[in-house]
Amino acid sequence: MARSSVRGALRLPLRQNAGHQGLKIVEEPLTRLAEHGHVPIAYEVRSRFRADQVNGGLGGIALVEEPVDPPYVKDYDQTSEEGPARWPARWLGRWDTSAWGLLAAFDGSRRVGGALLARRTPNVNMLEGRDDLLVLWDLRVHPDHRGTGVGRKLFEAAVDWGRRHGCIEIKIETQNTNVPACRFYARQRCRLGAIISNAYAEFPDELQLIWRMPL
Repeated sequence: MARSSVRGALRLPLRQNAGHQGLKIVEEPLTRLAEHGHVPIAYEVRSRFRADQVNGGLGGIALVEEPVDPPYVKDYDQTSEEGPARWPARWLGRWDTSAWGLLAAFDGSRRVGGALLARRTPNVNMLEGRDDLLVLWDLRVHPDHRGTGVGRKLFEAAVDWGRRHGCIEIKIETQNTNVPACRFYARQRCRLGAIISNAYAEFPDELQLIWRMPL
């Protein structure tokens, strides 16, 4: 799963009040991963969730949002190992991805988002050895179209795709630094299933958050 950050000057495109006319979601072959990767995934980190134990942990764990100062840009595509342009070389000789799916969102002729879906692949830890689990491996929406419903449409299409392929649960990984994504999946009625510390050697202060939803 992709995870990285770039700290320094903020260079995200300015978001216009972009609507979308005739948005359509289509399935594509995995050979279109490079085009999928042309959609920027970077976002500005202005806050993060802190995991606080309630009553020493007996009362559960509370996620508390706290500001990040100074803000920084996190870009999942900027590490040496991650990003759609590198995925085919990493995976094709290692995993059988023939059961995976790639969804693309188009506003007219413009690619504005996409989702990569994983299932039925041995030795992929996120899939837990199950044939009925769908992992939303990567979901991205162009900055100009964030907040316009593209992500929701992609998620709905992913859920439908999973059901049609015999999956009974969807699983998603986020980080505590991606507050908008966490809120998005909560709005889709996903439930937080795990909070994992020390999951990322490169980013030891980050928490891995695992979301789940029955299909």
